[in-house]
Amino acid sequence: MIASFPPIINDQTEILILGTMPGAMSLEKQEYYAYPQNQFWKIIYTLFAELPVSVIFSEKVKLLQDNKIGLWDVLANCERKGSLDIHIKNHTENDIENLLKQHPKIKTILFNGKESYKYFDRKFRHIEGIKYYVMPSTSPANTVSFDKKLEAWREALIFIII
Repeated sequence: MIASFPPIINDQTEILILGTMPGAMSLEKQEYYAYPQNQFWKIIYTLFAELPVSVIFSEKVKLLQDNKIGLWDVLANCERKGSLDIHIKNHTENDIENLLKQHPKIKTILFNGKESYKYFDRKFRHIEGIKYYVMPSTSPANTVSFDKKLEAWREALIFIII
């Protein structure tokens, strides 16, 4: 059984990005999106800072928080061999409804890939007052080009922030 991390969130968070469950390298390092081939941080830095991506996790967290973005995972724990979501079984969801009640400024959820949305939708359906966007997964298993992923994330985040 593996477990997700606590949310990265504060009282200023307006946008919550939900993944499914941290991958093996993220679990090992205890950092969201630690696998170097995952393009999450490259997208965030391209949109909100400058490349290269910092290697210091606290700086990555600060960049998110400075832009009113939080991170969490839909699943609290599960069994999974490797890092692929298709291998998830015996899962339990995080208490996302309670998190949203505790952080009422959150009005938008972006799902990092279809799988995170699928697990969310099974348990929570749509929570009133929240807008949802299913984004292309930043995982290297998603073979969509970086440029296409970046453009989709840019369109969603810029639309939300403006």
